[in-house]
Amino acid sequence: MKTRDQIYAQEATSLLRDVTMYQVLKKKQILSMYPGKEKKVENLLSYLVKQGRIYRSGEYYLAQPDGDKNIDHGLMAAVWVLIDFIDRVEYHSSGDYPAKVIFFADGEIYEVIYAAIGKEALINHILSDPGEEPSKFLILVDKAEQIPELLTLNVAGYCTVSTEGTVQYYQKE
Repeated sequence: MKTRDQIYAQEATSLLRDVTMYQVLKKKQILSMYPGKEKKVENLLSYLVKQGRIYRSGEYYLAQPDGDKNIDHGLMAAVWVLIDFIDRVEYHSSGDYPAKVIFFADGEIYEVIYAAIGKEALINHILSDPGEEPSKFLILVDKAEQIPELLTLNVAGYCTVSTEGTVQYYQKE
């Protein structure tokens, strides 16, 4: 017979991994990453906060006590894109610049690239050499008007994310 600790250990480990990897996540994001397990996740979040393994500030769960001082809004938006695919995601991780999030879904590697306003030329330059086995890029922009300025190969799509976490997808014609 399994103990309560054994039953919850895997989910607790996953939650701790997600919060420490992404540094700051909204409660709604965390719950969305574990569909159908919302009540269990809420209990585990409370437990991890009580243990001092993660921190809470308003709607945010943090890896560091003052982690809400320097929130990476591009990463927060990229996590919403990840959540949009979460039912098909086999693995996900934070990425190295320019990728904010990397995930494996449907046999493909996807990189969520955040193209902040004014950084389109830099993103074009960085992604001009796709490498041996290029990932599929999901280019996250602040405004849809940026899309014509992005001239990158291997783009699966472009997207924007609202402040509420709604993802809107675009494709070039």
